[in-house]
Amino acid sequence: MNYRHAFHAGNACDVAKHALLVALLRALAAKDKPFRVLDTHAGLGSYVLASSEAERTGEWRQGIGRVADVMAGPLADYAGLVRAAGFPDIYPGSPELARALLRPDDRLVLCELHPDDHATLRHHYARDRQVAVHHRDAWEAVEALTPFPERRGLVLIDPPFEQPGEFERCAAALARLRHRFRAGIVAAWYPIKHRAPVRAFHTALREAPVADAIAAELLLREPMDPTRLNGCGLLVVNAPFGFAAQAEAILQALVPLLAPGEPGAAAGLTRITAE
Repeated sequence: MNYRHAFHAGNACDVAKHALLVALLRALAAKDKPFRVLDTHAGLGSYVLASSEAERTGEWRQGIGRVADVMAGPLADYAGLVRAAGFPDIYPGSPELARALLRPDDRLVLCELHPDDHATLRHHYARDRQVAVHHRDAWEAVEALTPFPERRGLVLIDPPFEQPGEFERCAAALARLRHRFRAGIVAAWYPIKHRAPVRAFHTALREAPVADAIAAELLLREPMDPTRLNGCGLLVVNAPFGFAAQAEAILQALVPLLAPGEPGAAAGLTRITAE
């Protein structure tokens, strides 16, 4: 409950996560049938970059500050949505990006446990009939709010990873969702500080087993210092057709922008389990 994303909004790992999220949402919207999005750790929805929290760290300057002006290529769609949301004053979190891509029959469900952030989120979407805001634990919500009535959609799991056992809870949630909502796309963000926790996470998915899982990872530097956020990954289960190629292009375009001149910087996709 101590974690506040306002300090980190728009940083390099936010950029990677959200650029990939936009690609997943576009794939869902490419079909005529309605879909639903469940965001389990919604935060504030959007962030004021002149706030004391954002200014204290300044992380967005090495993240979205290096990407927002992109006008062409695999990052153009995401960058355009960020500008439309009000950058450089505002950075849109995953709720705002998802809301921007909903069609009239699509729905967005947001869960946030922090009382102040939940109150802000509820106020922001109070008049929006396509958005439901819940004050509830993310792991309980994953069980309670799936499968979707629409029978298609995306579950975004984005924990702060400040509590012990988050990787284990993620692996358990992914296994449960793969069993109870097989048609759904599930995306789980995770930090890369050093390799051991990530290897254990991927092994847990193989042993569950969670079928059809790929990991899209961005390294800002060699993950040697466990006290630093050295990169991140988005674990995607049941990825839509064509997403892997899109994700590879997005990540490769991000490396020179977010980690210029860093010899250990890298990006790529790894298949964790078979389809």
